[in-house]
Amino acid sequence: MKKKIIYSILVLLVASVSFFSCKEEIYVPLMDISTKSISMQEDLDSVTVTLTTDNKWTVSFDDATIPNWLQLDKAAGDAGTTVIKIKTLSPNTTGAIRRAIVRISCDNGQARRIKIYQAPTIYPSYNTSPIAPDATGMSSTATQLIAKIKLGINLGNTLELKGVNADPTEANIKFIKQMGFNAVRIPCGWDYVGGAKDSKTSEIAPAYVAKVKQVVQWCVENDLYVVVNIHWDGGWLESKELSDFKTPETKWQSHNYDPASSRKDSVNAKQKALWQQIATSLRDFDEHLMFASANEPNAESAAEMKILLTYHKTFIDAVRSTGGRNTYRTLIVQGATDYISPDDFTAFNDPTPNRLAFEWHTYTPSSFTILSSDKVDGGWDDVRFYWGAGNHSTLEPNRNCSYGEETESLVGYNQIKTKFIDKGIPCIMGEYSSQRWNATSKFKPLELDKHNKSVDDWYTFNTKQCKAIGGAPFTWDTGGLFNRGTNVVNDQRTLDALIAGSK
Repeated sequence: MKKKIIYSILVLLVASVSFFSCKEEIYVPLMDISTKSISMQEDLDSVTVTLTTDNKWTVSFDDATIPNWLQLDKAAGDAGTTVIKIKTLSPNTTGAIRRAIVRISCDNGQARRIKIYQAPTIYPSYNTSPIAPDATGMSSTATQLIAKIKLGINLGNTLELKGVNADPTEANIKFIKQMGFNAVRIPCGWDYVGGAKDSKTSEIAPAYVAKVKQVVQWCVENDLYVVVNIHWDGGWLESKELSDFKTPETKWQSHNYDPASSRKDSVNAKQKALWQQIATSLRDFDEHLMFASANEPNAESAAEMKILLTYHKTFIDAVRSTGGRNTYRTLIVQGATDYISPDDFTAFNDPTPNRLAFEWHTYTPSSFTILSSDKVDGGWDDVRFYWGAGNHSTLEPNRNCSYGEETESLVGYNQIKTKFIDKGIPCIMGEYSSQRWNATSKFKPLELDKHNKSVDDWYTFNTKQCKAIGGAPFTWDTGGLFNRGTNVVNDQRTLDALIAGSK
């Protein structure tokens, strides 16, 4: 019995030794790499990658040969830790991001891939003089700042278009203040008016920069809040090709938000070049000045909005990179409310919290506010003269609004409030206006008193509702509200309606 016990113990010992011996012989190949994806700057750039292996390794490319724009300082190595320097040899002038895939294979059977991207260099960098952040005069968050805006007005069809309206004067700005406005939106055509569409640099003409800067200066000196944007600007943000857009009216024919478009990178490059210049030139103004990325970008699906958001992100990064007061400046983005959400604002990763806002426009119902031709003459509807409760006509009922009156409009305002404002994203109503017909105009309402009251009520209602939800209203004006040459009010009824709604 004793021999059997000793024998069993010996068997167990042998089995244990065999088990642990086998475990020690299990081989785990070693191959670690510090990154699997590299984004090179658009200019000449270099980065390092750290590789650790327990055997020899070699480099190859998925395209078999190394791209002529890329260089690695090592193509093979032995076991241990190795630092590989990867360098771009030339700027990317293709107009699109170019890519390469580096494959590192080890004799231990392991392999790793590194994806390398290089952004396009289409325009030179204009962030040539970044400065340290400066919070002087920039204490308000976007919500606090927009809450200070009582009533705003647009200098429409002026600095964004050629030869339509004369340049604003200091007297114009002072008159705007006297009329009861405390904010001005300045639509700008930095490329269309202030540059050359075929320019290889997208450099804005210094004279145009100085002109916009002077108008901003007059506004700030008169304690007016200011929004400066990139407006239609010849259509480069919207169209597939600049030649697609002959006039602003053809704006909706095509756009650059197609996810399959090859122009996304070049559009972002132009957005960056322009905003670096705009932001640098206007950097010294305090929080009275706000920047808006675009005007009415017509992204019409979630996929298209995803592309538009990259343009907004480029805008935010370009402005912030210039430093100074731009570090804290309130920035405004736009988009169809169906396809943009508060999560998108978070995804912008703005380094300065609580300084982003949203912009929407109101021309509802458009057959009442902007339509100037009936269906028989090519209009999308018949022109409507009468809007709002108690204002409908019995003499020409076909001219009464059939949609977009108070109840439906309130739904839209509530959506802005619950989707953005209630979630900490302040909003401006960057444009709203309605045409007013009279006895000598193209259309002559039979019940002119009801038509005039309809227009009055529309202005008062929309101004009031915008302010009720916490938004800031900016009426669109191209010179109809007041004469910019004489600084005399042209349309007292509209002015009175705006003031009434703003109280």
